[in-house]
Amino acid sequence: MSLRPALFVVSGVLAAALLTVNVQSQTAGPAPGEGLSESYRGSQSGNIEYQKVAPLKVFDNLYYVGPGSVSAWLISTSDGLILIDAAQEPLVDHVIDSIRKVGFDPADIKYILISHGHLDHFGGVGKIQALSGARVATLAEDWELIEATMAAPARPNRPLGVPFSRDMVLEDGQTLTLGDTSLKVYKLPGHTPGSPSFEFTVYDNGTPYKAFLFGGPGQRNGVEGGTQFLNSLRRIKAELADVDVPVHVHSYLRTYPYDSGGTVFEPMAKLAMRKAGDPHPFVDNAQWRRWLDTAEAGTLKYIKDAEAGVPVR
Repeated sequence: MSLRPALFVVSGVLAAALLTVNVQSQTAGPAPGEGLSESYRGSQSGNIEYQKVAPLKVFDNLYYVGPGSVSAWLISTSDGLILIDAAQEPLVDHVIDSIRKVGFDPADIKYILISHGHLDHFGGVGKIQALSGARVATLAEDWELIEATMAAPARPNRPLGVPFSRDMVLEDGQTLTLGDTSLKVYKLPGHTPGSPSFEFTVYDNGTPYKAFLFGGPGQRNGVEGGTQFLNSLRRIKAELADVDVPVHVHSYLRTYPYDSGGTVFEPMAKLAMRKAGDPHPFVDNAQWRRWLDTAEAGTLKYIKDAEAGVPVR
């Protein structure tokens, strides 16, 4: 079965408008000195209507269907859909509506992949799995983190969403295939003890590019987590420095921001203005390499501070 979108999600004009005004026609916007992507995790993080951004067709087979603050990526294949992450309440219905707006049926989701076991990434999984019957997959370490959060949430006032149970356990080096699409799994701990990451191919008018979603792009948990993250970065530099399209789990990376601002909406503004023959703004190996260098230097400092007793997250 070949799935094709029934309509284009965002015209060039609408996409450009998205970058200058909120899609809900509100007066809220970035604070002074704050970029658009940054505002979703900063001054407007609690503004639910502001978070409901229009979905974006980024490549022939890759769509952004998340809210403004946390990514949800939809991959179309010849035999159904793969969703990476599902946001959390109260924005899960927005993810579902966004999937429909790009011309797909959520019932056609075959796999939901969880990039790491934090609630903002898995809180919507149960509701979307109930709609689709999809298999749910992440690494064992992140299943453990999810189960611990469900049993004893750190913030009891945050809704956990529809409950779901451990399903597929991914392993480092595994290849997951659906139809004409394969994703290679990498275990890259540091943000969580697992942080599965995925290498796959995206297409721009049929031209293939190597894409990579880094499941946890920022260290946590002191010396141990920082050392894990440093090793993960160095593995990426050895094995994945040639990535054409970095795909991130947040539109703004607070630990190590992109030098261009955000990872989604800033390049999308350029994509909306793209002319025939222009390069695709999400194809940016140079930015990827710069970010890896910045993150490595920052992680070395983080570890040094943690060893010296300086408070770190």
